[in-house]
Amino acid sequence: MTYHDVTNSPWLHLPADLAVAMRPRLPAAVAAIVTAVGESSEAAGEKFERDVRTAVQVALDRFLDLAGTDEPALPPRTREVFVALGAAEARENRGPEALLASLRVASRLLLRTATQALAEQRPVSVAEVIDLSDATNAFIDELANACTDGLARQLREQAGEGDRRRRQLADLLLAGGSPPDLVRQAAAGIGWPAVDVVVPVLLPPDQARDARFRFGADGVVAERGRDAVLLLRAGPRTDRAALTEALDGRDAVVGPALPWTEVPQAVRLAERTAELAARGREPVFVDDHFAALALRGEPGALAVLTAHRLAPLAGLRSTQREAFLLTLSSWLRHWGSRTAVAAELFVHPQTVSYRLNRLRELLGDDLDDPRIRFELQLVLTHR
Repeated sequence: MTYHDVTNSPWLHLPADLAVAMRPRLPAAVAAIVTAVGESSEAAGEKFERDVRTAVQVALDRFLDLAGTDEPALPPRTREVFVALGAAEARENRGPEALLASLRVASRLLLRTATQALAEQRPVSVAEVIDLSDATNAFIDELANACTDGLARQLREQAGEGDRRRRQLADLLLAGGSPPDLVRQAAAGIGWPAVDVVVPVLLPPDQARDARFRFGADGVVAERGRDAVLLLRAGPRTDRAALTEALDGRDAVVGPALPWTEVPQAVRLAERTAELAARGREPVFVDDHFAALALRGEPGALAVLTAHRLAPLAGLRSTQREAFLLTLSSWLRHWGSRTAVAAELFVHPQTVSYRLNRLRELLGDDLDDPRIRFELQLVLTHR
C-alpha cells in the first residue's frame, strides 16, 4: 500500500478516472447535498436554497477539475462564491455554526458519491479511499475558510456601520436642539424602538470601551477627551440599584433621568456634580446633590428638583394642589406644628390635619427624610 504526502495539493493523487466516473452523477449529487444541507440547517427560503445549490454546483465542478493537479483549491472567482455565502449568513444574523455543519454534511456526501462512482466502474483500493478522504477534507477546509472569511468581513462591516450610527445618535443627543424626526431615525438605526428618557453617565476616558461592551444595545458612548459620556435609554438597567452594581469602582457620575431633549442640561448637571462631590468606589448620583447645585445657582438644578419632588402632587386639581403646597410649606417652617400652620393659613386645625394626611399619602416616607424635607423646603421657598 502506498501512502502519499498530503500536506500540499492532496488532489494531485486522486484517481485519474475520477472526473469521468463522477460527472454523470453530478446533478444527482448536487440535489442530494442541497437536500441534506437544507434538512440540517435552520435557514429556509428560496434564496437560501438557490445560494446553496449554486455553491454546491461550483464546489463539485471545481473538485473534479482539481483531480490530478497541484493547483490551489480555489481560484479567486470561485473563492468569492463562498466568501459571499458566508457574508449572506452574517447578514441574516446567523453565526458560522450552521455553515460549518452544512459543510460537514457536504464533505461526507462528496466522499460517498466519489467512492460509489469509482466503484461502479472498477474495484477501489483502500489507498484510493484514503486519498479521496484526504482530498475531500482538505477541499472542504478551504471552502470553510472562504465562508468564515466572508462572514467575518461582513460582521466587521456591520460593526463599523453600527458604531457610526451609535456615534451619530450620541452626537445628536449631546448637541441638543436636533429635529425630533432625525433623532428618532437615528435611534431606530441602532435598534431603539423609541427614544424618550435618557440617563447620562460621566466616566473616565479609559472606561469608554468597557462601557460600550457592558451596556451594549442599551447605551451609546461619546468620547470627549477629558471624559466619556454614556447615554442610557431609561429602563431596568438604569434604576439606582442596577447602576450602583454595574458602575462599582468605575469613578462614575450618574446624571438625572430627563427627556432626551434635555440631555445637554443633564450632562451639565453631572459635570457640576463631579466638581463638588467627593468620589469613592460607588458611583455619584446627581439626584443626591440637587440642593447643593441649586444653592450654588446652577441653572436647571432647581427646576429639575422641583419637578422631581412635587411630581406626586401632579395629579391634583390646581386649586387643591396649591392649598396642599401652602400647607406643606408652612408645616416645614413651623417644624410640624399644626396649630401654628392653622394660625398662619387662617384655617381650622382639622383642615390642616386632613391636608397633612393626604400629603403623607402622596409623599410617603419622604416627609420623614431630613434631606428630602430640606429639598422640599428649598423648592417651596423658591415658589
